[in-house]
Amino acid sequence: MKYKTVAIVMIVAILSILIMNNAPFAGTGIQEESLSTYTSTRSIMDTTVTVTVLGPNEIKAHESIDKAFERIEYVDDLMDTYDNNSELSLLNRQGYITDTNPDLVYVVDRSRYYSEASQGAFDISILPLLDLWKSKFSPGGTYTAPAGDEINETLRLVNYSAIRIDNNNITLEENMMLTLGGIAKGYAVDLAVESLIEDKVEAGFVNAGGDGRYIGHKEGGIPWQVGLQNPEKSDDVVAVMDLEDMAVATSGNYERYFNETARVSHISDPRTGYPSHGLISATVIAGTAMDADAFATALFVLGEKDGMEMIEKLEGVECLIITEDREIIRSSGFSQYEKQE
Repeated sequence: MKYKTVAIVMIVAILSILIMNNAPFAGTGIQEESLSTYTSTRSIMDTTVTVTVLGPNEIKAHESIDKAFERIEYVDDLMDTYDNNSELSLLNRQGYITDTNPDLVYVVDRSRYYSEASQGAFDISILPLLDLWKSKFSPGGTYTAPAGDEINETLRLVNYSAIRIDNNNITLEENMMLTLGGIAKGYAVDLAVESLIEDKVEAGFVNAGGDGRYIGHKEGGIPWQVGLQNPEKSDDVVAVMDLEDMAVATSGNYERYFNETARVSHISDPRTGYPSHGLISATVIAGTAMDADAFATALFVLGEKDGMEMIEKLEGVECLIITEDREIIRSSGFSQYEKQE
């Protein structure tokens, strides 16, 4: 599934764990020296997924990690746009689906909240538009932007308010199609973290290609530290975030930053039909990975002014953006999560 690569993006948010040494969790009632860090990295959802936990028992730790990966694979199987066996693919082919998996119903329903909050900048019914642009810049295509009439005709199919949910039944209007590329990865991270919590893991994280959620803290109450890559220097960061029981996600197009010929962003505006411009990246901190994932996409589409207005209205959500003019702008509450030198 081309999560954010096809759906809305080239996620180049490169969020990397800066400190991941053996880090005991304080305050568990277990002797700190008995705790160790256990981690596993796998390729799922067209990205690299890392699950890390702190615990006293290696066997139990890896059992918890395996269960977390099972949750991510479950979401991938359910919500992969391009897997003919997924329920989402079935919905797109038929235009309806009955007795839908409750998780798919929840994610589709929740997406309407993100659409309303962003005034349509986030819209899971954008798939026909993305496919139109993809057809132009794929082998055999014209390698030129779609004509205005093509875009306008396709935009008639992009309308989140036309998605109908009745109990566990979902219905789309004719020729509409959905993609969950801007939300499914975040939801998968949340389910994986919930699995860890169910297993009594008190400290650890799940990071899926930059969408990360962090629980507990490290030795001595030290939060997990996550760096946001500097687009000018791959070995440098523009900010270091201290995260504890929070999530972070980034949407962006760093390729456009380096290469002036790479003007076609994979993150398109579902309201206009054209690629988004104005920002290089948008990083969002929120309570869940799904919230961070969706609002990062919406923020990137909205741009500096409208995007900041959206974030400032949301409780418990903060952001950092990098504009095409190389300016770094933070929301009013972002500094509370930023590591102080």
